[in-house]
Amino acid sequence: MNDPSTIDSRSSEPVDRPAPGLKPLSIGSIDIGFPVVQAALSGYSDLPMRVIARRHGASYSVCEVMLDQFLLALTKRQKTKHFLDIHPDEPPVGGQLMGAEPEQFSLGALKLVQAGFDIIDVNFGCPVKKVLGRCRGGFHLSQPDVAIEILQRTRDIVPDHIPVTVKMRRGIDDTQQSRDDFFRILDGAIDAGLAAATIHGRTVQQRYVGPSRWEFLAEVKQHVADRLKILGSGDLFTADACLEMIRQTGIDGVTVARGAIGNPWIFAQAQALAAGLPLPPPPNLLEQADVMRDHFRLCAETYSPERAPVLMRKFCIKYSQCHPDHESVRVALAKIRSFDDFEDVLATHYGRDAPGRYIPTEVHRSQEEC
Repeated sequence: MNDPSTIDSRSSEPVDRPAPGLKPLSIGSIDIGFPVVQAALSGYSDLPMRVIARRHGASYSVCEVMLDQFLLALTKRQKTKHFLDIHPDEPPVGGQLMGAEPEQFSLGALKLVQAGFDIIDVNFGCPVKKVLGRCRGGFHLSQPDVAIEILQRTRDIVPDHIPVTVKMRRGIDDTQQSRDDFFRILDGAIDAGLAAATIHGRTVQQRYVGPSRWEFLAEVKQHVADRLKILGSGDLFTADACLEMIRQTGIDGVTVARGAIGNPWIFAQAQALAAGLPLPPPPNLLEQADVMRDHFRLCAETYSPERAPVLMRKFCIKYSQCHPDHESVRVALAKIRSFDDFEDVLATHYGRDAPGRYIPTEVHRSQEEC
């Protein structure tokens, strides 16, 4: 029988292993607390998902990435105003921004400040092809002069008391030039006065293929020392993996992206392990139903009762993976057209108490983050 301490922390099997005392995370003047937070996740980390994560132990969350052009054109119309909405339960919450031109980028950052976001996060990490083709996201890792200008202009325009952070991958590819560009941008972030950087251990070219190189995060932390807070990203699908990344690399915190979709319990599970307690069991069916109802209500309040059922389908599909009969539950939830349909599925599949299951890692890997 395997010793639990020898099991790969990136496997889908949960591991009971006490963590050493973790230092509370702070980003600039913002006290975050427990250093396991929810990352920005394109198409997912909207207000409802962020609030659910915060209510289940995430000490900080970041909104889905927004384009600078979109922000500058944004109006108060009902269909779009939700992008800048912040729930009273959320703060601290970060606003993430992506764009191509330094001047326009900084003006977009100011729009996020005016909306009330506590931290402004610059996206230099998105590997999606259409984003790269428009010189946004991870493309900036190939042009350090422009990247550094964006960081400096953003830091200059954002009020001093609001921290600015950056999300990066370890480079465009695995060439020496890419590595040199990465560290030049990282040093430029420090010189510009940024408070933190989130580093994904894959390259832009790699996208989500192959393992995230956690050893690179250790190298980054050693390089910056205490000059910059470093948060890690990549392959964080279990509570134990979150703590193991911090253990192995010495970084200041981690951001959970795909591992939090339909699984807000990962944050409380990480807190329990960090306190030296046993890993909590997966939520039972009644607990799952309660959270899904809360999520649905938030979705209806944010978008409208008419739009909520369709918007909730992608979340419900992820939540269904916690159900022991996940295949049939997934099919049923994918068809909901109204709140009544949703309640009918809950009555049929979640109406009695029974144990849930941990979501297998391969399910999480199917969604892309920015």
